[in-house]
Amino acid sequence: MIDFSSTFKMALLSLKVNKMRSILTSLGIIIGVSAVIIMLAVGQGASVKIQKDMASMGSNLLMVSSASVTSGGVRMGRGTKPTLTMKDALAIKKNCPSIGLVAPYSNEAKQVTYGNQNWSTSITGTTLEYIKIRDWEINLGRNITEEDVSNMSKVAIIGNTVANELFGDLDPINKTIRIGGVPFKVIGLLKSKGQSSMGHDQDDFVLIPITTGQKKVFGTNFPGTISMINIKAKDSDSINSAETEVAELLRTRHKIGKKQEDDFQVRNLTQMMETMKSAVRTMSLLLGSIASVSLLVGGIGIMNIMLVSVTERTKEIGIRMAIGAKSQDIRIQFLIESLLLSIIGGVIGLFIGVFGAKLIEFFGSMTVYISGFSIVLSLGFSGIIGVAFGYYPAYKASLLNPIDALRYE
Repeated sequence: MIDFSSTFKMALLSLKVNKMRSILTSLGIIIGVSAVIIMLAVGQGASVKIQKDMASMGSNLLMVSSASVTSGGVRMGRGTKPTLTMKDALAIKKNCPSIGLVAPYSNEAKQVTYGNQNWSTSITGTTLEYIKIRDWEINLGRNITEEDVSNMSKVAIIGNTVANELFGDLDPINKTIRIGGVPFKVIGLLKSKGQSSMGHDQDDFVLIPITTGQKKVFGTNFPGTISMINIKAKDSDSINSAETEVAELLRTRHKIGKKQEDDFQVRNLTQMMETMKSAVRTMSLLLGSIASVSLLVGGIGIMNIMLVSVTERTKEIGIRMAIGAKSQDIRIQFLIESLLLSIIGGVIGLFIGVFGAKLIEFFGSMTVYISGFSIVLSLGFSGIIGVAFGYYPAYKASLLNPIDALRYE
């Protein structure tokens, strides 16, 4: 029967006696675990950021924009000539059964003023469905109504950044701002969404009725045209059929032949985000795999040091065997030493990894996410490595002949 208590004490005593050797042996595990924690935190942080961006953009979202057109045999740049109209948006809303909400919009950068304060921001002319499609929440005031659109009302909803720049701590509701010299009454303030993963400030814009924007703000050379159409499918299962329905309807309305290129583009933003999430997951696995190599190197270091330790402690092993220790006692002692070195190194590496991840988040302006899974994985892997790479030295020590061991100098 193995006396685990005394064997454990012997292993712990051996590590204490050889402190420097123990520290150097654990160093590889410390580096490996900290590297795994940091790499997984960065990868998972990127994934969390993308999920937040998806939530901030809205779900089941399609975006229709003007594509490249040809003029006089010359291919113009994308969006050079608007090819979408308000009638296109109305037709999509009326004739596509997979569509839930439709919001046409146009936008331009304009200077906005209030009193002696001014701010350059994006002005978006749209309809009441825009906020619903993008899953925005109104913090104060109200949304744009159908009456505002039909009456070309001079009303505006502002984002949090615009509110801070123009009004500071003042309540912006019912205040009058000027957009390009045209007065607008602020009727709503949106809840803040912060920055996107691309660094875009999602709170830096003003919403106005699209009819008002076309008539009084944008001054377009193509009356009735719009920049884009935001579309929300009825549900996640309908998004692909919605994309097909919109494309077929616009090709018919724009009289585009079978062999002709579309003068519009339908982008499935949900699909794009899922592709980005898949890429980030792959990146996280790659980073974790690379970092895991450090753990393997640490395990090899443990094996090498333990083999040296067997040689150095040959006489000690012989004495233990001479007073009654069995081969399995020696084997278990060396395995416990190896496991303790791995666990201690893993715990130290965990704290260093968490601290390093927080430093990256603070100085690198990156989102990091430390999950319980990454912690358990790192510590579990370090323990497995300790046992796996410590077994051979332990096995070699247990095979020593007591008489030969006692004679060893």
